[in-house]
Formats: sequence, C-alpha cells, structure tokens
Amino acid sequence: MNFTYYIAQRYVRSKSSQNAVNIINFITFLVTVIGSAALFIVLSGFSGLKTFSLSFSNSFDPDLKALPATGKFFSIPQEAETALKNLDGIASYSREIEEKVYLTHKETGDIANIKGVDDNYVNTTGIDSTLITGSWTIDEKRGVAGIGIMRLLNLTTNQFRNPLVILVPNPGEGSLSQQVSISGQKIYTELPMVIGGVYSVEESLDKKYIFTEIAVVQRLLQKDSTQVSGVNFKLAKTAEIDAAKTEIKKIFGDQIILKDKQELNSSLHRMLNTENVATYLIFTLVLIIALFNVVGAIIMMILDKLDNLRTMYNFGATLKELRQIYFIQGMLVTAGGGLIGVLLGVLLIGSQLLFGWVKIGSIDYPVELQLINILIVFGTIFVLGIIASKIASSRISKKLIAP
Repeated sequence: MNFTYYIAQRYVRSKSSQNAVNIINFITFLVTVIGSAALFIVLSGFSGLKTFSLSFSNSFDPDLKALPATGKFFSIPQEAETALKNLDGIASYSREIEEKVYLTHKETGDIANIKGVDDNYVNTTGIDSTLITGSWTIDEKRGVAGIGIMRLLNLTTNQFRNPLVILVPNPGEGSLSQQVSISGQKIYTELPMVIGGVYSVEESLDKKYIFTEIAVVQRLLQKDSTQVSGVNFKLAKTAEIDAAKTEIKKIFGDQIILKDKQELNSSLHRMLNTENVATYLIFTLVLIIALFNVVGAIIMMILDKLDNLRTMYNFGATLKELRQIYFIQGMLVTAGGGLIGVLLGVLLIGSQLLFGWVKIGSIDYPVELQLINILIVFGTIFVLGIIASKIASSRISKKLIAP
C-alpha cells in the first residue's frame, strides 16, 4: 500500500485526542453528505418537473411538423401526397389548416384559433388522450374545444339550440370599412358549431384551439383542398429524425421548414433549461460554502498532528509526500460524504417514485431517477473536493514543520 494513502486513511478512521477536532471532522462529513444529497434531490426534482411540463405539449405536438417557409399556407399537390404515403420511416402524417377566428356565444365573444384536421390527426398526435368529456367527433357542424374556451364562453357540449358561432373575415383588399362600402355585403362568414368534445392540457392551449374537419376550414377560408398551413408527421420507432427531415425536404423543397418537438417548444425548453442551470449553480454555491469546512477541518488536523508531521519529515518523508497525505485525506472525506449523500438521495427519490410521499394537489410530485444527475453530483463533489483539499494541504510548509 502507498505510504501517503496508508497514513491518510488511518487519519480518516482514527480519532483525535482533542474532542473539538473530532466534532469539527464529524460536522464536515455531515455537511458534505447533506449538501450532495440536497443537490441530487433538487436535480432529480427538476428533471421530473421538466418531463411533467413537456408532457402537456407533447400530446399536441407531432414528432415532426412541416410549416410554410413564407406566408401562412402552402400547397400539397397529388404527387407530393403519393410520395408522402410511400416515405420510409413515417408511421403516419396528417394535414391541417389553421387561422385566427372570432367566437361568439350568447353575447360573449373571444378570439381563438380554428384548426381543421384530417382523420389521421388522432393517429399522428395524442390529442384524443387529452379529452376530459365527450368524444373526438369532428364534421361540418361539430368540433372539439379546449376547456378554457368553454368556460370563457359559457359553453356546454352538444348545445344544439344555442351553438357556438365562428366568425371569419372574408378575404379582400383595403380596410374593413372600404370593403363594406364597396360590396355592401357582410365582411365575414358565420359558421355555427356544436362542441362534442372538450380537451384539457394546460391553460394557454386550453384557450387557444377549436378543432374541426379540414374541409370545413378550407371552405371557410376560401382555400382549395390542396392548401394547408402545416403537415404533422409521426415517425416510426426505428426512424432517425435527421434522415426523415432530409426525405421530407426532397418532396417539398424550400417551401417548408421542418421543426421537431423541441423546436416547436423552444421557448419552453429554454426556460426549463435556464431554471435547471440556475438552481444547479445556487446549490453548487451552497456546496462550495459547505466544503470550506473541509479546508478548516484539514488545517485543524494538520495542527493536531504537527508532531507526527515533524517525525515523518525527520525520518525522510518529503514535503510533497506530507502534503499528499492531507490532500488524500480531504479527497476521502469529500468522496465518502458525496457517495453516502447520493445514496441517501437515491433512496429518497426512489421512495417518492414508489410511494409518492410528496404531492402537488392530488398528484405525486414528479421526480426522475437519472444516471446523468448522479454523475453531475459526483463530478461536482470531485472537483470541489480537489480544490478544497489542495488549498488545505498547501498550508504545510518547511517553516511549519521546522523544529
């Protein structure tokens, strides 16, 4: 066994003759355990919250979405439809057309988006799993709306006597007043609609969409059957997203841009990642402050074992070896505390996953047990332990151990 390691691990296991030094060593070890456990628990909690937050939008978002490169709409000719059906790696695809509309019901109004979708939409996205009442039934007179819209307009499902009325401005040039004076006709088209199903995802999405049949919206917007505002793609399990993007691009060329789930929710991903990094830095700062105890504890051990240091120096131990003893001792303390802290954190996170001790309302607080979080905590402890041990062991000098 290496001389310096042997002495260092003996110092870690043995007690000092002075009780104050023993108390300081114990507190240092305990703080390291608590700090590393807290960091792991917080990272696991944020991982769970990130997955939980993204799960809401994932039910709306396909694996890939084609959007017009310019303007609001683009065309899908028959040859493009045929090419999409024969495309490898695509499990299903769905066309959609979307536009802002004005909704009115019993003298109450609101602005929302009407989205016309085809029959493949429920197979391409998980929208039908978000329904809280009614069913996914869309045709010329029926649609599906978010719970936020239902509450704002005081709507109920299957309201045939007083249906929701959708108003869409007619295409034209100039201001609305000019169009009225020239044509003398209505500047908008009315579409009565009965809501047969209600979805609930999260507040902003619940107030945003009304779904109906794509042909209805195309007629409403005076578009032909080839014009859409987007195409949703569900990839096969074995498909690679980059390869799928390349193949789809070959079909549509420069008239579309393709976005995956992360790109469709870039602001949400950015916010969650920023919060995660900020929290990690805050708890790392706490851990840095805690590991300053390691510096103090090692210096106390140096002073306590000063006679032993002089003896080893006189028997031929070099200054470098003496410093290495206390450097290894500091690393053993931080590594041991970090290991126990992570194990404690794993047990707590595991118990939350199994039993759901902590709840948000009626649901279990979301956490995730991820290897990356364990590696982050160990990496942080290792780096901070090196710095703290290096600072403390450098206090040993010839002047200190000189007789």
